[in-house]
Amino acid sequence: MKSVLSTSISVGLATGLYGISFGALAAASGLDLLSVMLLSTLMFSGASQFAFVGVIASGGSDLSAIISSWLLGVRNHFYALRLNPVISPNAFWKLLAAHLTIDESNAVSAAQDDLKKQRVGFWATGLAVFVFWNLATLMGALLGDFLGSIETWGLDAAAVAAFLGLVWNRLRGNELLAILAVAVALLGSLFLPAGVPILLTVVVALLPVGKK
Repeated sequence: MKSVLSTSISVGLATGLYGISFGALAAASGLDLLSVMLLSTLMFSGASQFAFVGVIASGGSDLSAIISSWLLGVRNHFYALRLNPVISPNAFWKLLAAHLTIDESNAVSAAQDDLKKQRVGFWATGLAVFVFWNLATLMGALLGDFLGSIETWGLDAAAVAAFLGLVWNRLRGNELLAILAVAVALLGSLFLPAGVPILLTVVVALLPVGKK
């Protein structure tokens, strides 16, 4: 059990550090500290949060940002289907369990060899990521306020790059999907309103194309 807890804390710390980048980019994109922290505590999904900030930073509409974030969060519903019989939360804990159903808690839970360890892996990892992610977001947001305008430091491009990095695992090893995503992003940036190309790239990344 100690090894499960150790893994959970390590994963939580490593993942949480990315919150510094998110907080800095979100604050430098014009979001106030309260908005940044609400995104991390209530949305609590790294890829979705970076997508939201990426759209806002590129001048996209709020609706495009929301849709992009939602599309990237859909995968968590599929994790919930696998985790529900493992966690078997009662009504009181269901809401918290749903909130902590993310890539990392699912991965650590799935890697365990018995039901008790799977449950501990889920809860410990989910809570560790939540705590470290939000602490790091706060640090990053304070740093973002210090940096000022995103254009001054080129952070408008960094927000989009961070988002692309988070969807890269879906594109890596899938040449057809990667080429299609790049083509959509480039053509979209020429002819479509700001933020829409990112939204379309999310849709492309979710297509069941190329991999067998």
